[in-house]
Amino acid sequence: MSIPPVPEGVRERPRPQWVRQHRHGGWFAVAAVCFGAFMGQLDASIVTIAYPELSRNLGAPLGAVEWVSLSYLLTLAMLLLPAGRWSDALGRKRLYLWGFVVFTVGSLACALAPTLGWLVTARVVQAVGAALLQANSVAIVTTSVPPARTHAALGIQAGAQALGLALGPTLGGALIAAGGWRTVFWVNVPVGVVAYVVGTVFIPRTRHLRPTGRFDAPGAVLLTVAAGALLAAASGISGAGWPLPVVGLLAVTAVVAAGLLALAERRVDEPLLDRVVLHSPGVRRGLVGALLAYLVLFGPLVLVPVELDRLGTGSLATGLLLSALPAGFAVTALSAGVLPRSWSSRLRVRLGGALATVGLVGVALLPLTTGWLPLALLVTGLGVGLVTPANNASIMAATPAQAAGTAGGLINLARAFGTALGVAVVSLAVTTVAGATGAQVAALVLAALALVLSVSS
Repeated sequence: MSIPPVPEGVRERPRPQWVRQHRHGGWFAVAAVCFGAFMGQLDASIVTIAYPELSRNLGAPLGAVEWVSLSYLLTLAMLLLPAGRWSDALGRKRLYLWGFVVFTVGSLACALAPTLGWLVTARVVQAVGAALLQANSVAIVTTSVPPARTHAALGIQAGAQALGLALGPTLGGALIAAGGWRTVFWVNVPVGVVAYVVGTVFIPRTRHLRPTGRFDAPGAVLLTVAAGALLAAASGISGAGWPLPVVGLLAVTAVVAAGLLALAERRVDEPLLDRVVLHSPGVRRGLVGALLAYLVLFGPLVLVPVELDRLGTGSLATGLLLSALPAGFAVTALSAGVLPRSWSSRLRVRLGGALATVGLVGVALLPLTTGWLPLALLVTGLGVGLVTPANNASIMAATPAQAAGTAGGLINLARAFGTALGVAVVSLAVTTVAGATGAQVAALVLAALALVLSVSS
């Protein structure tokens, strides 16, 4: 299936003239993209703090509740790369705005879900919208501002993500305490409506469309099978209660599908895993960095609520404590544009990985008290916030402008896998190792991965 050229009469709607002529028009586009960045991370962090409440109210074990997140992440894994390619061909503004519509409808369905199965299905709908948003966000930012301001623009976008993460635990804890888990999905609806209007006014039309040939359906199927089997195996190990032979079969399926995907992508003219983008070693290294950074970021967002709930801490107090992590993320992400320009992207990633390692070692070894936990989480967030804009900037700098949407899809695919692995690693540790020791093991594994991020950049 190929994507035909966009007819002239249905091209993306232009911005108002006063926006196009304004000397800060590009920064207005960055601000508009920040709505999507904010909403996506708000939703992600709110959902993790709702795990204990969902488990109790829906009568499901932690391994089953994981699929509220994992179904979302699996759908992202399937759609992010195609969405990036479609955006390059059809227009990034068009698909970005469609993303808000679908995400908002999915959020409404989540809020009305009567069962866990309904909720998981509605999360799939949410993820379709999120894929259209995430595949376009980095590309819109980097093509809206001058190259010299890329670090600053991506830092602002990362800051919006951090704000969503920061408000998620606190707002989620308050909403759950006041009205139950459904309220954490209702909050997306008004934000989505406002974001659609703002995006229509401020996001520019795509300057360079990239016609695409036949869609790589086999690649998409193999990627979905590999990702789904891997996540299912992780869920089975971490508490879903599946027999060991089933888990082993899923793990083998993931490996075989990944191998077949690698072979198949060499034999098609327009592979799902774009060879033009992946040709650069800097892009490949950056994608690994994006995966590790989000694994390190989201691991504690699952670990801390589960562990504090075990200790009897309420949802609101847990949310307040957990907010230290994204608060640290916001501080360094928003400082990306004012750090010395002599600090290369690689140096920033190395420093950020080292900071995150120190913070996670603190989570593992220091008592989980109101005094020490926020400090350790803050240091972890400072590290990941230093890594993210620099890592994204290095990937986009190595990518041709007409393939920016494809690169954005790859970045967010790596993030989705990192997030999923963060959820799985923590769930595995806390369900297989009893008590506080399980939390310490999980934190130490996350610290080791943060160290890998630092030394391998």
